[in-house]
Amino acid sequence: MARVLLGDVARERKEQCKTDRDRYPVVGLEHLIPQEINLTEWSEGAENTFTKMFRKGDVLFGRRRAYLKKAAVAPFDGICSGDITVIEAISQKILPELLPFVIQNEVFFDFAVGGSAGSLSPRVKWEHLKNYEFELPGLDEQKRLAEALWAVNDTLEAYKRLLAKTDELVKARFVEMFGTPDSNIYGFEISTLKEIAIGSLSYGSTAPAVAYDGKTRYVRITDITETGSLNDDIKSAAKTDEKYILSEGDILFTRTGATVGKTFLYQEKYGRCIYAGFLIKMIPDTSKVLPEYIFYFTKSDFYNNFVIFAQRVVAQPNINAQEYGDLKIIVPPLPLQNQFATFVHQTDKSKQELKQAVTDLEATYKRIVSDNLT
Repeated sequence: MARVLLGDVARERKEQCKTDRDRYPVVGLEHLIPQEINLTEWSEGAENTFTKMFRKGDVLFGRRRAYLKKAAVAPFDGICSGDITVIEAISQKILPELLPFVIQNEVFFDFAVGGSAGSLSPRVKWEHLKNYEFELPGLDEQKRLAEALWAVNDTLEAYKRLLAKTDELVKARFVEMFGTPDSNIYGFEISTLKEIAIGSLSYGSTAPAVAYDGKTRYVRITDITETGSLNDDIKSAAKTDEKYILSEGDILFTRTGATVGKTFLYQEKYGRCIYAGFLIKMIPDTSKVLPEYIFYFTKSDFYNNFVIFAQRVVAQPNINAQEYGDLKIIVPPLPLQNQFATFVHQTDKSKQELKQAVTDLEATYKRIVSDNLT
């Protein structure tokens, strides 16, 4: 294999769209998903001033804040933001289907970050990117590599779709079994969150976050994902106060900012944790409700509508403990809740197997790229 510069096998497309811009899909930086090679979001018919043209098969690289690791393949012709560098393969030198994997890898992103300029919103230019050096096999081997990497990518995407469908299945099962408080088709008891809690809903610690001490994780609003799990950005609190220690079954509600309304069900598998001040903790009274029931109630359309209605927009959205406490909730009989909890535990096992498969495939992907394209 020979070592080449990116600029020897690819070039920046500088084509401009000067007429009929409204007939092209529009891709902004917000449409590129970190570490996702497939472009799945774009706008059509939206007001914009973009003129930078891209063609099907080009790689769209997010040159602003390159540490976000945004790069995707264009599935069609379109126009894009000036904060996106359009990279076109020189097909006589590199297989266009392989180029995305040269760009969407950790080593390339590190190189891009190293050449970024600007403090608040760093950007990197093609003049720097074109000097990225990497191993490139001959065209026959490139074809084999591209086929293998796309097969891994397609399988990963299928697993991720299956995970999303599993979550949707649980939500649908919840509504099927319990209905919603506004209709209450089964005539269950209706209560409020504070009436099925042990003690008051309480705010978390105001201590600043510091490097993880290996003992106690500090759960912050930014740590909670859209699905209600925790991300990999593990920190500790500068001071660990025992009154903020989480126990099995505690539920956290985010109370401010863009993440308002998200929830997290604490389980011992997460290890020892305390929670931060922009979170509100509820301790479910398990003589009335199961934690799993409450958690999946917060995934319902009824709950989402509550969040939209209840949040106060001043400088930013906010829902306080009193407002969460007044949230109406159906309280079905415990045996029925137990049936639902059993269903959740079964689907969780399937999800864990899928997540492990995703982890293994991601490791395979990185190994192939590292061994052949860096």
